[in-house]
Amino acid sequence: MSHRRPGRCARALTFILATSPLAIAAAQAQGGNQAVALEELSVTSEGNGAPGGAPAASAGTAGPGLPPVSAPTPLDKPVGEVVTSVGREGVIDNRAATTVADILRNSPGVTVRQGNGPRDVVVSIRGNNARATGVSRNMVVLEDGFPVTQADGSSRFDLVDPRAYSRIDVFRGPQSPFFGNFATGGALNFVTRRGSEINGVEYGVDAGSFGYLNNYATFGGVSGPFEYSLFTSDTRGNGFISHNAFDTQTINFLGTYAPTPDDRFTLKIINNEVATDLPGRGSLNQFRLNPFQRGCATAAAAAPGCVTYNLLLNGRNGATVPVTADEGAFFRGDRRTIVGGRWEHDFDAFTTWRTQLVFDDRQINQPFYTSSGRGDFPGFNFLTDVTRRGDLFGLPATGYVALAYNTLDSHSLTYNRAPYGGPRLGALTADLEATQANLGGRARVELQLSDQWIAVAGISAENTTINGRNITYGFPAAGGVTTTLANIDRSFLNVAPELSLLYRPDTDWQFRGRVATGYATPSASNLTVTSAGVPGNNGQLQTQENLGFDIGADWTPLPGVRFSVTGFYEFFRNELVTQSPGAGLLSYTFNAPASEHRGVEVGADWAFAPGWRATAAYTFDDQIYTKYVEQLSAGSLTRRFDRAGNHIPGVPANQLLARICYEQATGPLAGLGGYVETVFQDDFFIDNANLLKAPGYAIVNLNVHYTTELVGYAKRLNLFFEARNVLDKTYVASAQNRANSISAASGLQNGAGVLANTSGSVFAGAPRNFVGGMRLSF
Repeated sequence: MSHRRPGRCARALTFILATSPLAIAAAQAQGGNQAVALEELSVTSEGNGAPGGAPAASAGTAGPGLPPVSAPTPLDKPVGEVVTSVGREGVIDNRAATTVADILRNSPGVTVRQGNGPRDVVVSIRGNNARATGVSRNMVVLEDGFPVTQADGSSRFDLVDPRAYSRIDVFRGPQSPFFGNFATGGALNFVTRRGSEINGVEYGVDAGSFGYLNNYATFGGVSGPFEYSLFTSDTRGNGFISHNAFDTQTINFLGTYAPTPDDRFTLKIINNEVATDLPGRGSLNQFRLNPFQRGCATAAAAAPGCVTYNLLLNGRNGATVPVTADEGAFFRGDRRTIVGGRWEHDFDAFTTWRTQLVFDDRQINQPFYTSSGRGDFPGFNFLTDVTRRGDLFGLPATGYVALAYNTLDSHSLTYNRAPYGGPRLGALTADLEATQANLGGRARVELQLSDQWIAVAGISAENTTINGRNITYGFPAAGGVTTTLANIDRSFLNVAPELSLLYRPDTDWQFRGRVATGYATPSASNLTVTSAGVPGNNGQLQTQENLGFDIGADWTPLPGVRFSVTGFYEFFRNELVTQSPGAGLLSYTFNAPASEHRGVEVGADWAFAPGWRATAAYTFDDQIYTKYVEQLSAGSLTRRFDRAGNHIPGVPANQLLARICYEQATGPLAGLGGYVETVFQDDFFIDNANLLKAPGYAIVNLNVHYTTELVGYAKRLNLFFEARNVLDKTYVASAQNRANSISAASGLQNGAGVLANTSGSVFAGAPRNFVGGMRLSF
């Protein structure tokens, strides 16, 4: 994880490099022509999708008129990793899948919450992103192997339209040996549909309650050495909460050109524009009174339970006025553009070299709540790697080495909000310019010890630098302007090893064990507010590190039966936590010294009768602080509270998705199917003192769908209709953590009643709603 044991890490790195692709090639040269191609090593996947991810493919083109294909990589066949592959069948093809949450909740270990906008989803793997408010961190996100996580660790899911994808691979547990910085919780790889799968044109439309409408089209095909797929969508709706209308457009292109049998060029383009109104986040008591913020057009005539925010009348200082979301015109208007290119070259039948470069630009305009953020975040991501498949000391092996570099130039401006007259800006309060860069190397070897045993070892070493400055502006009541300058100059060196072992006694059973490490460095914005909640240099922050142990088993006794269970235990040091030190002060980031995350993940799939199938994804996640003293202040008083033994807020202990499906395969009703599913999530604490819980929920969804092949101009017709939250349960879809506080008079910690009245936390989930759609394939 860290660089505190250079001797041990150096020895591990030496071992991995000795078994790298170059070493494998050298060993093969010494052994003559005894090299053999490593047999494809399948990995049991949990969820709806092809086991092991992408199907095996030989390097080079597949022949005249067939699509160019790539050599398998460790990303496609992640031996030794804990991976779920969630595919189209029953998850994307025949349901609305309005956000990525509809897909990812099919994977054990994943928690999804509503972010800041209807299409914005906060994703957490094993609870490692549970405290995020919009931007997802503690994971690395890729599309078709191209990174869409920027160099500061930020990922957003507004740009994701589920209709574009063939599957999503969920890597669970610490993944820094494979993906580098920020992969403490895991990684996601979104895989778009290839042109050969589409083979024509598809047009679809989904429509439903609250003005929801999604028009989308997909184009794909193969022409000699070219393969292409293009997805476009226009999605909009009024939202089920007042002041929550949205409008977003997405373009997603993947093209491959193979001019020779040994060379392939890939182009990836994503462009997403999102515009959405934002309602206010309420307190738990406001949610109980008015969950959907009805009657909240103005603060003066607001109904009980309406959320208001106090905005400065002059936008600078002094008197404030309460406004609702409508009066404040709270809004998000962001754009994300990603362009990536990759060249793959096969040196021979066993060795592939890849080099890729990605340009990623994120622009934000977010005048919501009491401040407004505007900024531009352009970055580059470079990766070059070599994969060697062959024979090492007489044993089949796959070796992988990579060099990775990414950088982000960020310029972010923060303004006060001014009330009335639209999303008006007040005075500039902060100007942050920073550059963050990560440079590192990775190595990995998969070694087949026998027909039954496979060993995997990997390591990464990475240096992170953050340079910049932040200017904060203050506006005293006496007049004038004050400025506070905080210079940023930090570097971090991190090393992360992993080891795993798989045992397959027969075709029915697979047992696996893994120990791995992860790390996540602070971002520039974490370094500009001190622990006193005032502008300044927060330079004492350290890298967040975790050491994780996994043990599990996969059982597939019959083609229609699959059961997988994984137990995990992770030890965190210096976990990055953000909180408010008190009213009127800025939130700051600090290191919680030690915590433990432990739990069990279960995936099951059972075809128990002709046409019938049951699917389940269950997670038990217990997280506690083991060393953490929290400091709270009010007025002139400061108190310290020992949180050791308390549950980490934001993490539900139990969650479950269970589905029973039926598909008619024969007869006049062939292609007709449906399912009933329940989504359950436990209650969870929303404060470090464990005084207040957000309530859990269980909702039920019903779906009926029909697919038929057509004769004539159109090839296929897909129809579906879905009733969501059938029992009309009013539930909490998102609850941000609330900071504990003390009495300014007594210094005693305030109770649960104060927290329950503290706004800025809760979004309600959707009430009963209906959505239907159709897709025509030509």
